[in-house]
Amino acid sequence: MKITFVLPGYPWKPAGGFRTVYEYANHLVTREHTVTIVYARQLSNWSPPNPPNFYRWLRREAGHVRNLFFTPKVDWQPMDHRIKTLYVPEPIAQFIPDADAVIATFWPTAEEVLKYPDSKGCKFYLVQDFYPYLGTQSQIEDSWRLPLKKMTISHWLYQLALKSGVSKTDVTAIPIGVEHKRFRLLNDVVTRPKRIAMMYSINSYKAPFDGIKALEIVKNKFDDIQAICFGVNPRPRTLPHWIEYVSKVSDDELVNLYNSSRIFISSSIAEGFALPPAEAMACGCAVVATDSGGIREYAEHGTNILLSPPRNPEALADNLLRVLDNDNLRIQLAEAGSKKIQEFTWKQSTDLLEQFLLKHVRV
Repeated sequence: MKITFVLPGYPWKPAGGFRTVYEYANHLVTREHTVTIVYARQLSNWSPPNPPNFYRWLRREAGHVRNLFFTPKVDWQPMDHRIKTLYVPEPIAQFIPDADAVIATFWPTAEEVLKYPDSKGCKFYLVQDFYPYLGTQSQIEDSWRLPLKKMTISHWLYQLALKSGVSKTDVTAIPIGVEHKRFRLLNDVVTRPKRIAMMYSINSYKAPFDGIKALEIVKNKFDDIQAICFGVNPRPRTLPHWIEYVSKVSDDELVNLYNSSRIFISSSIAEGFALPPAEAMACGCAVVATDSGGIREYAEHGTNILLSPPRNPEALADNLLRVLDNDNLRIQLAEAGSKKIQEFTWKQSTDLLEQFLLKHVRV
């Protein structure tokens, strides 16, 4: 098949939604499919749901100018050289190649894909969106009800789509995977240093301040613990001095970071799947997290993870303390998590995606 993915902008920094598309593209080209990734410089039908402060507005406008003159280099994700890329002013039909399948990856791109002529391919929608963080509830749910064949990245999103009125015949759940050749166990889970890792993102739905508050509660009881945060931006000024911070880590550096930590903490309010906790599991971390929806795809509370309600840093801290107080529990969670996450592979996800595309595409 000739398959086109339509992405909402340039991936200047690591992002889970982009990584999902890249992993699919990598695996599809190995199966002799022709894959094109289209990057749109702008989306005329979308703006952030929450008005940005002046600093974020300035950064966003600078990003628009940068996109006009520079082509990004995706150096944070391995990309097969056979994947074709196009950089277009906007995701309208005149810039899209003819294909057998065209896949929207964000709700504003779904609205554009719907307008394409049949020559651009059978129309699909890879649902990774959730509200109210990537749009309003009405915007997101309206996009789900568009007459496109939809694949959600988790059963949590699948159930939300059904509740919004999407027919079962128009949507399927295809959980995404972990690249186990990269994210793997290198260090014994038993002998790791007393260190807690956390991804720090300024996105509001990641709730980083809840994670930091939980770490500070724990630090008051276990003064000897270490903590390390990683992210794509410079060190936050509000981050406590005792917490180490690293920026723009490569996948190899991230694997080593996970493997040198006992625990990974996630404080997100909502996640379509939750890749960082899954990657940390694959690397042998005991994971303590909030119940962010998509994480339920692989999270079994008390068996391979400890979950607590979102927006409750005290409950998150209580679970951290449980793990720090009981090393046998930590090892049990780490070993069970590492075993469970092996079930989620990109090969399996691509098998299901390929079958779904072929079911609807006329080649």
